[in-house]
Amino acid sequence: MTDALAKYATRNVPRYTSYPTAPHFSDTVGPKDYAAWLATLTDYDPVSLYLHVPFCRQLCWYCGCNMKLATREAPIAQYAATLCREIELVASHLPNRKAISHLHWGGGTPTALVPDDLELAMEAVRLAFDVTPSAELAIESDPRTLTPEMIARIGQLGFTRASFGVQEFDPKVQAAINRVQPPDMVRASVEGLREAGVGGINFDLIYGLPHQTVGTLLETVRLCVEMRPDRIALFGYAHVPWMAKKQRLIDEAALPGPAERLRQAELSAEALVAAGYVPIGLDHFALPNDSMAIASTSGELRRNFQGYTTDRADTMLGVGATSIGKTPMGFVQNTTETGAWARAVEGGVLPTAKGYALQGEDRLRAYVIEQVMCSGTVDLDEATQRFDADPDWYVETADDLAEMQRDGLITRTGNRLTITRKGGVYVRVIAAVFDAYLATSRARHAVTV
Repeated sequence: MTDALAKYATRNVPRYTSYPTAPHFSDTVGPKDYAAWLATLTDYDPVSLYLHVPFCRQLCWYCGCNMKLATREAPIAQYAATLCREIELVASHLPNRKAISHLHWGGGTPTALVPDDLELAMEAVRLAFDVTPSAELAIESDPRTLTPEMIARIGQLGFTRASFGVQEFDPKVQAAINRVQPPDMVRASVEGLREAGVGGINFDLIYGLPHQTVGTLLETVRLCVEMRPDRIALFGYAHVPWMAKKQRLIDEAALPGPAERLRQAELSAEALVAAGYVPIGLDHFALPNDSMAIASTSGELRRNFQGYTTDRADTMLGVGATSIGKTPMGFVQNTTETGAWARAVEGGVLPTAKGYALQGEDRLRAYVIEQVMCSGTVDLDEATQRFDADPDWYVETADDLAEMQRDGLITRTGNRLTITRKGGVYVRVIAAVFDAYLATSRARHAVTV
C-alpha cells in the first residue's frame, strides 16, 4: 500500500454535494423560515426543480437512499396526487412566476409511478412554472421495471435525459447486491428511450462492491461503452450499515479492501478515457460533446445534491418526502416520513422538517469547496476578495495543505492550489481541509476511496 493510500484512502469525509453538509441541518429551520426565504426570490432568474419519489419496485441491498418498497399501487397514486399539491403550494409562496431551467426526478425510482401519474405531475409543473425551451428534464429509472408504456410517455412528455443504475454486470456481484439486470435488459431500455426521443443517457457504475474485481468491473465498462451513454458516473460503494439497514444483508467479508478499491477506480477510469470519455471532477465521465464535458472545460461545472451538474441556478426547489432544496438564504429538507409529509401538504403547510441558514463564512467556504471539487483548482486570494473576507480566514489550513503538497496531492503557486493527477482520487480529503464544521461533527461519512 502506498504512503498516500495508507494516509488518505480510509479517511471518512463528505461527498460535498452541499456545504454545510446535510448532517448539519437542524429543526431550527422550519416551514415559516422556508416561506420567508421563498418570498425573497423577487428576481426573474430561472430556478431548478427536484421531485423525489421514495418508492422502488425492488429492493437493492447496496442502496443508502431513504426508500419504500412499493407493494401496492394505491399509496404510490396517493403520493403522486400529493406531490402535485406540493408543487402548487411551493409556487404559491413565490413572489412571481418562475422559469425552470433544470428539472430532475429522483428517488427511489420515479418510474415506480404509472405513466398517467407522471404526466399529471408534469402538468402540475407546467401550470405552476414556465419551463424554458432549453430546460434539461431528467428522470432516474430502473431497467428491471421500466415498461414500454412508461418509455413512450417519458418521450411524449419531453424528457431530455434518463439515468440508469447499472452498477455492475457480473452475475455474482449482482446476486450479492440483489440487483439482477443482464446487459440486454439495460440495452433494451436505452434503445427504447432513444427511439422515444430522449437524447441524453446516463449510467451509474459502482466500484468496491462485494465479490467485485478489476476484471468484472472492466468487463462492465466494456459492455457499457458499447451502449455509448453520454455520461457515466463511477462511484465508490459507501458501506454505511449504521445508516442504511438493508446494507446489513451484504457480506462484509466479500468487500474489497482499500488497495483493491483504488485499482478498480483507477483502471476503470483509464478504460473510460481510452474509450473517448472526458474525465470530470471526482467520479464523472462524459462524451466530449456532452454539455457536462463542455461545462467542465469552460469552468461552469457545478455541484449539488444530484452530484456534478450543469445547473447554474442559485435556487433549487425540492418537492416530495425527503427532498432537499436550496435558496440563497440556506438549505431546507422535507420530512422523510410520507404520512407526515402528506398531512402537512394537505393542510397547506410547507413540509419542511429541517434546514440550515447560511451564515458567517459559509458562502465563502462553499465556493472554495465547490471550486476544488469541480475545477480541481482554486485561487484563495480571489475567493477572499470575492466575499470580502478576512485574509487570514484559511490560516488554520496551512499545515494540512503543506502536508498534502509534500505528499504530491496538490501544487501551490502563491495562493492558488491545483490538484495533481495523484491527488485527484483524494479530492474529497482536499476539499475537507476547508470544512469548518467537520472536526466537531459526529456524522459518520463514507471512506475516501
